[in-house]
Amino acid sequence: MANMAYNAPPAQQEGPGGAQQLDSNTGALVIVTILFFMWGLITSLNDVLIPHLKAIYTLTYVQAMLVQFCFFGAYAIVSLPAGALIRRIGYQKGAVTGLLIAAVGCALFYPASFSGYGVFLFAFFVLASGITVLQVAANPYVAVLGPARTASSRLTLTQAFNSLGTTIGPAVGGLLILSAVGATAGAVLDPAAEAATVRGPYLALAGTLVVLAVLFMMAKLPKIDDSAEVAAVSGAKGSVLAHRHLVLGAIGIFLYVGAEVSIGSFLINFLGESHIAALSHADAAHYVSIYWGGAMIGRFIGFAVMRVVSPGKTLAFNSVAAIVLVLVGTFGEGSLAMWAILAVGLCNSIMFPTIFSMALHNLGKQTGQASGILCMAIVGGALVPFAQGALADSMGVQLSFLLPAACYGFILYFGAKYASMYAAK
Repeated sequence: MANMAYNAPPAQQEGPGGAQQLDSNTGALVIVTILFFMWGLITSLNDVLIPHLKAIYTLTYVQAMLVQFCFFGAYAIVSLPAGALIRRIGYQKGAVTGLLIAAVGCALFYPASFSGYGVFLFAFFVLASGITVLQVAANPYVAVLGPARTASSRLTLTQAFNSLGTTIGPAVGGLLILSAVGATAGAVLDPAAEAATVRGPYLALAGTLVVLAVLFMMAKLPKIDDSAEVAAVSGAKGSVLAHRHLVLGAIGIFLYVGAEVSIGSFLINFLGESHIAALSHADAAHYVSIYWGGAMIGRFIGFAVMRVVSPGKTLAFNSVAAIVLVLVGTFGEGSLAMWAILAVGLCNSIMFPTIFSMALHNLGKQTGQASGILCMAIVGGALVPFAQGALADSMGVQLSFLLPAACYGFILYFGAKYASMYAAK
């Protein structure tokens, strides 16, 4: 198939000063990659806080999954307004706005530690709203910072650093939050006292995000000129939803994010099961880092692989592997089941950036609108874990993993159907 319909922005055009423009794009990619790292770290901290808050407030699994419901639900509510905001103020200012909103969300964890679970949920929503603005700005920004044919490869590279953040997050959270609770396990603590362990880490995150916002505003980034995009398809004048690959891609994003988040959300409780590993929450948190670390390693590998192999074929292969591993984890026990579920992280590695870029293929001036729709589909991270929570309450944590397996089944279909998209040359 042809390359994506939008042409390279002026910063990428060949001609005099091309080397300087390439350096500018490389610098911009480095800066945006830092944002991917930060929101990865923040997102994976949820996997630590879910079992922590579940124990503090004596919640069912469904109630505990309200964390992910509020966090990823923000994508459904905020994505389209975020797209409109970015069209109005630009990618760079949009990213700065997202960082500042996320900083406010982190700061809200301080009063939440005094107030209760409801305020925590509100803080998660505000935090995720800021990250949503970052997502809407950063993903298409990365896509246009180079040739369209290698858009999947660039997104995979930046997602690798996102995975570095998700790898570090659970380990840091386990050390600063869960270990602090474990150190006082012999004492009788009220919920507010146990919730206080989140204050320091999240205030530090708030400060870091403010500093990043200042640095990002001061950085000299190439301006992405949407007017330079060429609508090479006649469908650009119609509804963006008329493109079947976009609709299926949005469903794929919904199910992929849902499956990935569900597995991460239940890992600590899964590893605590007596017939799996019988680990404490603090010890299990380190294994959550292995799950996200697999995604990080796989994305670095995928960055190279998808320069010579069709992204669709790679996506289909990884989906099959994920299904097999989840089923082994669902029906196995002991170390076999534990490592099978952890290895799913490696299979997840290239899925988001590959589905995202395939769904945007050949959309021309509708790319920005389509990006907003795909970011809305991230709401799967709110609904799929919620559904798995209901299954866990009714049939147990282990069998509830059949739901992520079903999600990967659809992703296999999408990858196989559009295997020729972005065919390597």
